[in-house]
Amino acid sequence: MPVPDIINNARSEMQKAVEYAQHQILKVRTGRASGSLVENLKIEYYGSPTPLGQVGSISTPDARTILIQPWDRTTLGAIEKAILASDLGLNPNNDGSVIRVPIPPLTEERRKEFVKLCKKFAEEGKVAVRSVRRDHIESLKVAEKKESFSEDETKRGEDEIQKLTDRFIKDIDTILAKKEKEIMED
Repeated sequence: MPVPDIINNARSEMQKAVEYAQHQILKVRTGRASGSLVENLKIEYYGSPTPLGQVGSISTPDARTILIQPWDRTTLGAIEKAILASDLGLNPNNDGSVIRVPIPPLTEERRKEFVKLCKKFAEEGKVAVRSVRRDHIESLKVAEKKESFSEDETKRGEDEIQKLTDRFIKDIDTILAKKEKEIMED
């Protein structure tokens, strides 16, 4: 496999690792209302588990409330049950046509737990990026022997993969710092 292909594969895999870490970090609750907190909760809808975001509209009328308007009012009970059963610690209010979910302020202790969780997700993302780096540098060395690249080409490829690694790890750090700030402010 030519050096540019190995580098492109590394870039693609590292990007996926960053996106996954970002997805995990963004799911962590802050003190603010966000539709993303509940949009992927599964509710029982005509016998099959369906994401909440697919059975109604989710909005945030203010910083402390999530408003769920189901398109089919018969799902109100199932939505309420799914929110109560989740590990989010939220108490939905069903008024017969919409569900309001007040978001309680986070305690300092809970904020620190969430920051710790975000750091764990970020570290998993960094480990994944480094693993991609290791695998692709190994691919370069194998390809150098098989396809007789010059050592210079291999070295340039390794340098390029290292630059990608540094860039993607910096991206994860940026995502983490932004989320930490969001969690710690009220």
